[in-house]
Amino acid sequence: MKQAVIALGSNLDNPKQQIYDAIDKLKSLPESNIIKTSSLYCSKPVGYLDQPDFINAIILLETNLDKYDLLSQLQHIENISGRVRLFTNSPRTLDLDIIDYNNENNDDPKLILPHPRASERSFVILPLLEIAPDYIINGINISEIAKKIDNSGIYKLKETLAKPRH
Repeated sequence: MKQAVIALGSNLDNPKQQIYDAIDKLKSLPESNIIKTSSLYCSKPVGYLDQPDFINAIILLETNLDKYDLLSQLQHIENISGRVRLFTNSPRTLDLDIIDYNNENNDDPKLILPHPRASERSFVILPLLEIAPDYIINGINISEIAKKIDNSGIYKLKETLAKPRH
């Protein structure tokens, strides 16, 4: 099996529930298993600032899906969650990004790996640091990236993903 890092984010239509529901859907992916799930984090928006804060999480996934099949599955989950792509960095019900896939490099416009802005985003780095402190992205240990990243505007929520929903 291959290992993928998936970032989850939402800031519309009950964002915490969107993340919970997305993780439930990710548990049903064919030929895939969630290995670890981070805590929930709240972060300020990036790019377009006139929107609500985001709820974020990271999962580590083992999968036999190839990277494009995984991308297709993630986009399907986004779509059934009501994702609308109005403009770059717009508010969204659900965003599922492949941050890394088996430490592969991929330079296809449809899927760039590792994610080109992952090491700049505290909402990716801090949750990943929580569950995989020795993870390597672009040849750099995640703990080294975390020391240099601006982590203002993000905090870990006290509730966990194991907390009952509703």
